[in-house]
Amino acid sequence: MSPLAPTTTHKGRYESLLEIVSTDDIVCIPIVADPDAIASALALKRLLWRKVQKTIVCRVNAIKRSDNLTMIRDLKITVPYITKVNTSEVTKWAMVDSQPHHHKSLNNIDFSIIIDHHPPDRLLKVPFKDIRAKYGAVSSIMTEYLKAAGVTPSRKLATALFYGIKTDTDNFTRTSTCADVKAFRYLYPLVNINIIKKIESSEINKKNVAAFRKAFEELQFIGDTAYIHMGVVKDADALVILADFFMKMAEATWCIVSGIYGKKLIIIMRNVGFRLDAGKVAKRLFGKLGSAGGHKSAARAEIPVSVLLDKTENLSKISEYVAGKIKQR
Repeated sequence: MSPLAPTTTHKGRYESLLEIVSTDDIVCIPIVADPDAIASALALKRLLWRKVQKTIVCRVNAIKRSDNLTMIRDLKITVPYITKVNTSEVTKWAMVDSQPHHHKSLNNIDFSIIIDHHPPDRLLKVPFKDIRAKYGAVSSIMTEYLKAAGVTPSRKLATALFYGIKTDTDNFTRTSTCADVKAFRYLYPLVNINIIKKIESSEINKKNVAAFRKAFEELQFIGDTAYIHMGVVKDADALVILADFFMKMAEATWCIVSGIYGKKLIIIMRNVGFRLDAGKVAKRLFGKLGSAGGHKSAARAEIPVSVLLDKTENLSKISEYVAGKIKQR
């Protein structure tokens, strides 16, 4: 079966999806777990209910962010590591909110279904491929599938999808479409808003309070940019949490948080504004030193420490080096 044409209707997509599976299949959905991926996997599992023998949802990464852990806890979601589930009898593999080249654990799996919103890998060949790069969230795509199937999501699933759209569009401040807004409005009456509020207010916990304390101490302003260098960090995800948090400062148009994780300097960039493009800025400032890129309002750069030592006298000068780059922005 050839990949879906962009003009295929929602109903047509759903019917084509069902053609890929049979009632004898055991389907496994491994995800790079974040709210959008988790919600989308649950939605696909619901769509395949009674259409296949069994559907397994598992993950290939650790879940560390406080809000994500709160989502899983309060919605009573179970997403075990892929190594903790029996995949020996799996007959079909499916992927949502990602593509095989995004994670080394997924490279060698022969997928039958891929539903995503990231830029497509042109070499990717699967029986069923629905990739819509203009969409802000795969949760929006999966909501369309549910509607096409005549399935009203449960409160648990609706809440997960709703939060998936909120996080991946950053409350519609990142790339999104009218379809994302339409899915969001459809889900709203079905959602447990109290759980959404709890998830969104759970940025700080006992484990990361020390990181927040240090971030407040290291915070400096370079023009309209809130810049924080965290030094050596044990968890790169902490840099993302801090960047999102300090972007809320009234004086900040940009927030840039850097830290050394393993053998790399990780730089997380966030911004607000109509004409700003974090992805392009990240590539321009750091692209020649390592990998860099992202969306208009969110970007990331990863630079080998060995490369930085050619640019600075020692690691203690990295903060000054990044600050100098920010001034060039």
